[in-house]
Amino acid sequence: MTHFEPQDRVLISPRHLAGAGIDRLADAIGPLIHLFGWPSQHERVSGRITISSPDGSLFVNFNSRHTQGRWWAGAHHEPYWEAQFTRQTPIEAIAAVTQVLPQLIGDNRHVERIPLTTSTFAQIADLNHWNRDEGTFTSPDGHCHLQHTPGEETPWRFRHHVYDGFDTHWDASFTQDTPERLVAQFFAHLATTTPVERTFRDVPYLVQDLDDALITPVRAAAVNPHVHHAGAQLDRAVRRR
Repeated sequence: MTHFEPQDRVLISPRHLAGAGIDRLADAIGPLIHLFGWPSQHERVSGRITISSPDGSLFVNFNSRHTQGRWWAGAHHEPYWEAQFTRQTPIEAIAAVTQVLPQLIGDNRHVERIPLTTSTFAQIADLNHWNRDEGTFTSPDGHCHLQHTPGEETPWRFRHHVYDGFDTHWDASFTQDTPERLVAQFFAHLATTTPVERTFRDVPYLVQDLDDALITPVRAAAVNPHVHHAGAQLDRAVRRR
């Protein structure tokens, strides 16, 4: 087992185990501000950031001091729908949602750079080896679940934890009238086997030595770090057959 120092940069998969990755906050809000020109407000005392679409129909809110840990929220008016993400939700999946919001109101200026998935939930699950059982999708390691319950106020819910362990809990929810392609966008960027980068100390403590997590170095890799990680994924898959 590779030993990592707290400050080491690492690649980790699967993504749902990686933790928040809050040092990449700009990936979720930067494109809306700098590519699409959405106005923003930053409350310096509270740290709260609010970004609104030019027509006022959509907004994204980040609040790291939310009492219930719901750090992220995105909402649309007429029809009203809302998406919420708690603190440890991987930033890459959140950013995949926020970056495509302009397309929902007809702004397709960067659609080639920021594509909105056309895959179905079943296709995403099958491609990434998630298990399907009626309205439930479960990650291969069993730690992450997507529950679809049509007719409920919140028909799409993602829930995650590692053996109910401290600081591994996160959840994401999408209310009625949320475009299904937006939920699929989150799922596609969560379930993918492509690793994400973290500082080792930011990986949840119970995940750092977890057999289900694959963690490889960024700077000490003999080849491209992503190639090294992909090789390690293949080796693990072969050994587990």
